[in-house]
Amino acid sequence: MSEHILVPPERAGLEMDEFLCLHFPEFGKGFLRQAVREGRILLDGMRAQPSVRLRVDQVLIVELDDVEPPPAPVAPEAALPILHEDEDLLVVDKPAGLAVEPERWARGSASLAGALLALARVRSGSAKEEPGPLALRLRAVHRLDKDTSGVLVVAKHLESERFLRMAFEEDRVHKTYFALVEGEHPLLDGAEETIELALGPDPRKSGRMVVDPAGKPSRTRIAVERRFRGFTWMRCRPETGRTHQIRVHLSAAGFPLAVDSLYGRRDVLALSALKAGYRAKRGQVERPLIARLTLHAAAIELPARSGGAPLVVAAPLPVDLERLLKQLGKVRAFTR
Repeated sequence: MSEHILVPPERAGLEMDEFLCLHFPEFGKGFLRQAVREGRILLDGMRAQPSVRLRVDQVLIVELDDVEPPPAPVAPEAALPILHEDEDLLVVDKPAGLAVEPERWARGSASLAGALLALARVRSGSAKEEPGPLALRLRAVHRLDKDTSGVLVVAKHLESERFLRMAFEEDRVHKTYFALVEGEHPLLDGAEETIELALGPDPRKSGRMVVDPAGKPSRTRIAVERRFRGFTWMRCRPETGRTHQIRVHLSAAGFPLAVDSLYGRRDVLALSALKAGYRAKRGQVERPLIARLTLHAAAIELPARSGGAPLVVAAPLPVDLERLLKQLGKVRAFTR
């Protein structure tokens, strides 16, 4: 690809990498910043920093003929439910099974990044698959595990992204999760407990976290929402934002998620594991009640950029968790 791009008046003042992200939205910011640093994208014929602010009628010279850009993220078939929108941000309801970013070994699979790119194309008046410049760039400001459902915040412009990322870093964003855990938690009804265990990467397994006294301080407040025989439906409020924090803290406390192949002991939960004597009909394979993490990001509270009242957005419980709780209420009702 070889292209000369004139900076129009309406894009003057943008940082160079932001301008490029709008012009080449399918490439990704990391790829474009690297191309600038390597001198493959010049400003008025000269090397520049990705953060330099552009002026009207400056020319960007793009030479990417010998570079293979990463494939554009793929959008899911169904549109993302939008729970809230204002001039600064979107809050979407991410379904379980959808990764936030394209997965390294499954680039052709749908991701939230693909959904946001498709939405930006629609908002910019472009076709879903059509490459080319956009009027806006949507960017997720935090992560949820692929198999966790619920609220996820998306910035609509750079100033909002920076404000929200700082709020997350300073623990000024308050999140509430619901989790079905294995075991009957002894915490009294109405009481709260704080799990405070430092976390760090597992040196023996990439992508896994462990309790590590030398790791980063981590705190999670927990409370019991509903009890079942052998299981507990819990409310969890992480006060820090470490990777897999809730999953590791609950497992370390002896109450892992009911379904969690990394920190628990199941990758699915079927009715036969809950109801004594249950067997699937002859010739039929039993379908699990749930085959993903029993964790749902139920609500988020965000500080206002203007200093006003915080924004609180909640996501409804997804169908698979509702169905699971209904079955537990039938076959594992708790009695004192």
